[in-house]
Amino acid sequence: MKRSYRGVIYMSLVLLLNIVCTQQVVNAFFYEQYAKVIVFAGLNLVLFPIAVWIYRRERNVE
Repeated sequence: MKRSYRGVIYMSLVLLLNIVCTQQVVNAFFYEQYAKVIVFAGLNLVLFPIAVWIYRRERNVE
């Protein structure tokens, strides 16, 4: 089962965005900016299904 380069790049970008959003949540929580915490946590929750969708799509590549 061979992965396409495009799928690997997309998955890497989504995971990088996930790391960035998590770091922003931690920083905003430390500085008590709770509105930003909710926004970035929401983005984190949106990025997870996107990563699962990319993984499932690329898993079935022939």
